[in-house]
Amino acid sequence: MSSAVRVDGQAREVALAEAQAVRAMASGDEYRERLAELLAAVDEGEVGGDDAETLEELLELGLQTGRIRAHYGPGGEQAALSLYRRLPRGADLAESAREVTTALRALQGRALTSVELTAVGPGAFSLSIAAGEFEVSLRLDRQGARVASLGV
Repeated sequence: MSSAVRVDGQAREVALAEAQAVRAMASGDEYRERLAELLAAVDEGEVGGDDAETLEELLELGLQTGRIRAHYGPGGEQAALSLYRRLPRGADLAESAREVTTALRALQGRALTSVELTAVGPGAFSLSIAAGEFEVSLRLDRQGARVASLGV
């Protein structure tokens, strides 16, 4: 990561509490050390490099499992999501969503001629949509949504 990400307010509180909770349960010394370094960085108000990667992993797990919402409520979840979107993987997901939206706009105002969703593996799908002379194929999986192909 080229620049540090500021961590403050409720996002800071959630990140600190989650890192402390996971560190208390972690068994590996190396992972516990990574979490200790993350705690120090978050406490200082900025993360970058390895700390940002560790924070991404922590937030992904807490958000996907619902733990963050269950422990910190909707406000804590929104703060964690906002922070996650500013980290590299979150920013990449937002960018891929923008690219998919741009591709889908080519279909706007046209009558749909076909829609097909295919399971391609565990947690991975292909969505093909045709409208008029345009066809968009999307890949949907744990890495997000992205355009697989766009045809005319």
